[in-house]
Amino acid sequence: MDKSFKIEGMTCAACAKAVERVSKKLPGVTEASVNFATEKLNISFEDSKVSVPDIQAAIEKAGYKAIIESKKKTLNIEGMTCAACAKNIERVTKKLDGVIESEVNFATEKLNISYDSSKVRVSEIKKVIEKAGYKAIEEETSVDTDKERKEKEIKLLWRKFVMAAVFTVPLLIITMGHMFGYLIGFNLPQFIDPMINPKTFAIVQIVLCLPVMVAGYKFFTVGFKSLIRRSPNMDSLIAMGTSAAFFYGIYATFEIFRGNIDYAYDLYFESAAVIITLISLGKYLEAVTKGKTSEAIKTLMGLAPKTAIVLRDGKEIETAIEEVEVGDIIIVKPGERMPVDGEVIEGITSVDESMLTGESIPVEKTIGDKIIGASINKNGTIKYKATKVGKDTALAQIIKLVEDAQGSKAPIAKMADIISGYFVPVVMAIALLSALGWYFIGEETGIFALTIFISVLVIACPCALGLATPTAIMVGTGKGAEYGVLIKSGIALETSHKINTIVFDKTGTITEGKPVVTDVITAENIDEKYLLQLAASAEKGSEHPLGEAIVKGAEEMGLEILKLDFFKAIPGHGIEVKIDGKDILLGNRKLMVDRNISFDNLEEKSHSLANEGKTPMYVAIDNKIAGIVAVADTVKENSKKAIEKLHKMGIEVAMLTGDNKKTAEAIAKQVGIDRILAEVLPQDKANEVKKIQGEGKKVAMVGDGINDAPALAQADIGIAIGSGTDVAMESADIVLMRSDLMDVPTAIELSKKTILNIKENLAWAFGYNILGIPVAMGILYIFGGPLLNPIIAAAAMSFSSVSVLLNALRLKGFKPAK
Repeated sequence: MDKSFKIEGMTCAACAKAVERVSKKLPGVTEASVNFATEKLNISFEDSKVSVPDIQAAIEKAGYKAIIESKKKTLNIEGMTCAACAKNIERVTKKLDGVIESEVNFATEKLNISYDSSKVRVSEIKKVIEKAGYKAIEEETSVDTDKERKEKEIKLLWRKFVMAAVFTVPLLIITMGHMFGYLIGFNLPQFIDPMINPKTFAIVQIVLCLPVMVAGYKFFTVGFKSLIRRSPNMDSLIAMGTSAAFFYGIYATFEIFRGNIDYAYDLYFESAAVIITLISLGKYLEAVTKGKTSEAIKTLMGLAPKTAIVLRDGKEIETAIEEVEVGDIIIVKPGERMPVDGEVIEGITSVDESMLTGESIPVEKTIGDKIIGASINKNGTIKYKATKVGKDTALAQIIKLVEDAQGSKAPIAKMADIISGYFVPVVMAIALLSALGWYFIGEETGIFALTIFISVLVIACPCALGLATPTAIMVGTGKGAEYGVLIKSGIALETSHKINTIVFDKTGTITEGKPVVTDVITAENIDEKYLLQLAASAEKGSEHPLGEAIVKGAEEMGLEILKLDFFKAIPGHGIEVKIDGKDILLGNRKLMVDRNISFDNLEEKSHSLANEGKTPMYVAIDNKIAGIVAVADTVKENSKKAIEKLHKMGIEVAMLTGDNKKTAEAIAKQVGIDRILAEVLPQDKANEVKKIQGEGKKVAMVGDGINDAPALAQADIGIAIGSGTDVAMESADIVLMRSDLMDVPTAIELSKKTILNIKENLAWAFGYNILGIPVAMGILYIFGGPLLNPIIAAAAMSFSSVSVLLNALRLKGFKPAK
């Protein structure tokens, strides 16, 4: 048997060898290899001689921890009607041996499950879900298929509502006609008048009520099945309430035929019909509104073109996007979308990447530039080589991130989840006890007790509790994606609003990460362009970032690179060259001092440049100072603005860098940094974050490089710059696709708005049930108020879920403050 474990506790390669050694000593182990970088143990063993717990125990004894590498699967769940259904599916799947984690999102109707494939199969997971009364199907990858399924479901709900309404309206007119007829000038025909023909009156009501019961048959099939399985849900409440009303009506009809015509005014058929009709309308509105919460992901999925023009054997062939392979040459004309990710090999154009990065200005693309799939080619025809296809493209990765985030749960939802699990049984008990209490203790009539029983069952709404958190997360993460802020999980979304300190990496985050020539200072009688030309000619071919910056600066000014007659590198100091018979020295201050070259009147200027965080490169011609070329890593355009905005939000801002303190202080002064952590080695960055956390602060780390990954992981929230490395993006909780620091306050602001929305939803959901159920129990009646009609209870219940969804949709209007 082959198995993979995640190993925790390793600190060096020697630890990996130790784990391998103890594993190989176990009987039945044929092979064991540990990858220190990925922290994984791949092991082959005979399960008849050694078990997984034996392997884990041996590794634990050696001082490490072995965690089974589980498989993850997402399944679409059909048949859920409320949060209690979601909890039931979680409960039955968690009972399976081999299931490590099971989480159902009622809003997205998806099950995210982690399991040990050696112990349980997907087919077994599906079977236990179907046994519980639901259907589990493989996640649909096509947006068209998903859209078609949702539209079909919405149409079916609408047809059921219309069918129910067609029979309910005349039923209401018949039952209420004798009460309001005289007020509106309407009288019931004699053959259905309850005072003249009570038997016909009752039979007509049964005939009109039965089609409504048929339209709502799913409430009964699902509700009673769930009740029998001892996992009641919202359908169980509706099924019990409407069945009680209907069968009481049948009993009343029987009494009418026995001669007790007083029962003609207590048939209750209209209550059963109206409850089903209103709940059906509520379910339809809920499905429509719920669909709007996931529009962001549907929009992203719909961006990818269905076909691509591929160059094969010199011919342009239109092929399905699924058939495009890495290495294929793709031709894209103006106005068309890029089918997959790639690299330009021919042509020049500008590309609109706004749908993926949020950046509205088109980006110029020429040979060697990267192409993002689904972006729009604006003006020129280009050829590019496919580098990533299918699930590896940037669009596919973004969709996966957003889907995972929308399917995740935030800690704030825990209380609602716990309550949802016990909600329905508790409501049933309350309904029964309330009815019995009024009948036996309150000495009220059976009709009164039945009204209480039905009203309590119908007004209770576990749906509102189940929808409160996930719908807000769906809209919030979708809105973030719209602005190029990819929030990976509900936990990240919730934690972000608590952040009170943000630590920025300097190079590539606050600054551009690319040194440029900022100043050219010359001695008397020396031309600036000539000095830069000499410096660039000397540095041509240099791999040093500062040298590259000087060469690039000269090229941008169109200066010719002169031929070198002599070249000598002086380690730690600079270089010595000969150009056109002139001896040229280019380097740091030490080089000039060693060669006894006087700085003349440039001394003060060199100090000024250094204080500004710039690196002065001194140039001497024939042992006489000629000037200074200053190079610096420039601050990004929006860095200062973003930090100012964070300060307004009451957030402390720190900067973490390996640069010397002087340079760090200069950059910090430019952008308004509160705290400077300079000369920090890459391996110590995570420790610096830990120290700030030790002060009791919630810390976010913003970075872009490989050496930032440990600090991103250590922080309460890791925020990666989208232009950074894959490792940094993998370690982060939030990814900024535009690489714009203004998106950092946007992420915090969005988190605050989403959490506020969730709290509003939960307040409504809890408040509705806390107030609604006692009213249905007859609290107002005790103090001389009216008794709640089951029809009003049904309307209130339908409105409850829809109101939570509508409140969540308010987040779609979120716009970052400028």
